[in-house]
Amino acid sequence: MKKSSKIIIVFVAIMLAIIGAVVGFSNLNKNNKKVSIITTNFPAYDFARAVAGEEADIKMLIKPGAEIHDFEPTPQDIIDIKNSKMFIYTGGESDEWIEDVLDDINTNDTKLFRMMDVVEAVEEEIADGMEHEDGNEEGQEHEKEEAEYDEHVWTSLKNAQKIVGNIKDELVKISPENKDIFESNAEKYVNKLGKIEQEFQNVVKNGSRKTIVFGDRFPLRYFVDDYGLSYFAAFPGCSDQTEASSKTVAFLVDKIKSEKIPVVFKIEMSSGKIADTIANETGAKVLTFNSAHNISADDFKNGMTYAEIMEKNVKALEEALR
Repeated sequence: MKKSSKIIIVFVAIMLAIIGAVVGFSNLNKNNKKVSIITTNFPAYDFARAVAGEEADIKMLIKPGAEIHDFEPTPQDIIDIKNSKMFIYTGGESDEWIEDVLDDINTNDTKLFRMMDVVEAVEEEIADGMEHEDGNEEGQEHEKEEAEYDEHVWTSLKNAQKIVGNIKDELVKISPENKDIFESNAEKYVNKLGKIEQEFQNVVKNGSRKTIVFGDRFPLRYFVDDYGLSYFAAFPGCSDQTEASSKTVAFLVDKIKSEKIPVVFKIEMSSGKIADTIANETGAKVLTFNSAHNISADDFKNGMTYAEIMEKNVKALEEALR
């Protein structure tokens, strides 16, 4: 959950944004016929870029290489959201700050696009052996005030295709003169994602196992559901924990040994300490499975796409299922 201090920071940012708008801070749409789009994370940025092409100015709020769960909006970020024609965000726990911002600024001229609204969201799951934020493990009793939905909807190629299609529909409404461009771009990208989805299906079909292990957080529930894979991991997808208990590590080590699993995964921008420990105990190979929530500054500068990330994941999964 977000720290209480964030409420104060967001409040101050909102006040500054309102003052800035009054005195004439930058307007993304001023003297610019391109559609101004603000996105929170990399998948939203990439999907918007793929559809809009050169017909939009797109800004990603999360800096390349930064941890999305620690994000704090700046006054300029809030101004940009207010002045944009389209604001694309996920809508999960990491985006709680957004609701506060949207309640306090006028977004009548901004299309608010929440990715979780255009797909079927599933509740966050605590798998066997996985540590929970309250220190409990699955099987132990812990109170849950309300259902928490897994926000990592983009990790499913099927969901990604739906999101791209819906972004295209909204952009056509905003800029109908570019309808043909948006539709052509969206069709090409959806087809590309569909081919990668088929590659994953073939890897799973031809694999000798159906279980993967993550010595890390697990933000890939939607992905494994698509292909009927089972998984074990140290933490849920949005956990801020970095140190696993000896019991959790031992559980994952036993799973790898008993099922002769050749790979233990870590996720992008992770220290990999837990995965390395498990690998040392089991002889498993450590590989990275990229959830695409963000990319490095160099990859961003070089134009890395969500599709390219998933292509690399195909090869990693193939090795893990051997």
